[in-house]
Amino acid sequence: MQRDSLDTINHLNQKHLDLVGDPEIATRINSYEMAYRMQSSAPELMDISKEPKHILDLYGAEPGKSSFANNCLLARRLVQRGVRFVQLFHEAWDQHGNLVNDLKKNCHDTDRACAALVKDLKQQGMLKDTLVVWGGEFGRTPMVQGGDDGRDHHPNCFTMWLAGGGIKAGITLGESDEFGFNATRDRVHVHDLHATLLNLLGFDHTKLTYRFQGRDFRLTDVSGEVVDKLIA
Repeated sequence: MQRDSLDTINHLNQKHLDLVGDPEIATRINSYEMAYRMQSSAPELMDISKEPKHILDLYGAEPGKSSFANNCLLARRLVQRGVRFVQLFHEAWDQHGNLVNDLKKNCHDTDRACAALVKDLKQQGMLKDTLVVWGGEFGRTPMVQGGDDGRDHHPNCFTMWLAGGGIKAGITLGESDEFGFNATRDRVHVHDLHATLLNLLGFDHTKLTYRFQGRDFRLTDVSGEVVDKLIA
């Protein structure tokens, strides 16, 4: 019934497009079709119960339940079907208190599934063309906050990891001072990180701009260098 309704709407839109030639009508026809394809393909995509048991066990995924592990497996299924950008979120990392217990739980929820995603992409032959970026907006201070079980936000020194997509494997880049407070060697600014990621995606970060109020803006502002040590 939905397909019949959409065909009728598209037929009317096409007649109007032929009459007036407005490209926005063609855009609307295409958007309706894309929405239908998304709706019709989503049930099969979301059904992870069809995955082999050894894959479910690898991720720790359980069909029918909500979990970060299920989302990691869905990410692989999305990439496998040609989705170009996938974002996964795991919330509740804001440990201003109860850090020891909460951090253990968060790591338990994410570590196995993240490792499984990289391993699965590799064994499926997709890792070389898929860039995996793991990180957050900042780290945690090395000193105590709120008694003895919390940490504050800390942007000066924190860790991210990357895999696949042209990244050099098996290396650690950068060092901190003995307290983990400041980066002291091979520091990578966020603009450097963005420049490198864009480079791996085939973009020159100095040319990827948009004009706003008379100025060409870019993701790396007026700085940022590609970190060649990270590229295979």
